[in-house]
Amino acid sequence: MKYYEVDFKIDCREEQRANVADVVAALAGEAGFESFEASQQGLCGYVQQDSFDPSLLDELLATLPFDDGVSVSYKVLPADEADWNAAWEQEGFDPVWVGSRLVIHDGRHLPHPAADRGDTPVQIEIDAKLAFGTGNHQTTRLMCEALMDANIDGKTLLDCGTGTGILAIVALKFGARKAVGYDIDDWSAINAMHNGVLNHVDERLTVYQGDAALLDDFDETFDIVAANINRNILLADMPRMASRLNADGGTLLLSGFYRADAPLLVSRASELGLALVGQKEDEEWTLLRFQRTN
Repeated sequence: MKYYEVDFKIDCREEQRANVADVVAALAGEAGFESFEASQQGLCGYVQQDSFDPSLLDELLATLPFDDGVSVSYKVLPADEADWNAAWEQEGFDPVWVGSRLVIHDGRHLPHPAADRGDTPVQIEIDAKLAFGTGNHQTTRLMCEALMDANIDGKTLLDCGTGTGILAIVALKFGARKAVGYDIDDWSAINAMHNGVLNHVDERLTVYQGDAALLDDFDETFDIVAANINRNILLADMPRMASRLNADGGTLLLSGFYRADAPLLVSRASELGLALVGQKEDEEWTLLRFQRTN
């Protein structure tokens, strides 16, 4: 499998650099990039040559939520044949705390007992085959918090764009009766079920490979539909997501976008009979909570 190495040059104030690089990585991830590493000029990303879409990458980078003092350009080169992502998998990630109730780890870097922040937290092990869906990103943490606060005991969840399966697993660990996920990437579907086994929730977790068109063939509806995806995909797929909500008070949780994008999503939800009942932000990232009104 051949990859491109894409060198992102980030021009900004030094105190902004880490935040801008974080946003660039999130956007590039939506364009199919599979791993990143810091570079002298900003960030280096890797993407399969067959799936690289520069037009999509340009469209996503155009949504950067920073002022005129920030600019991002990139150069594309064939990547070395080395298994660069294997190094990330071997290194893993430090434990990620979501408040005091949840800690996410990779099974090798365990939370230190002294780090306990009160009540014994729920621990989730994520064996991430790619550097996404570990809880490090603001939107993942926002979604985890929303699920923990949703009184999810005994309820059902649909996880759209499941990735590592982190959101479905959080829901199941906090009492959901059943979770169904889907992802366009076959590696995600496999990885999500693998993580379900690691966390002993696989009997209540089902994962499909495919996009939102899968929902057209679903007969069941769900108490909660969750989607941590970029704005454009959310706008396109929201009608299908809304169709899978329970008629009696079904909840739609959306994240993966910036504060400035929220009005577009609120307007689209309103057209579908969904009312905004909650909003939470972490830096420039936003989560919206909707409830069916008809």
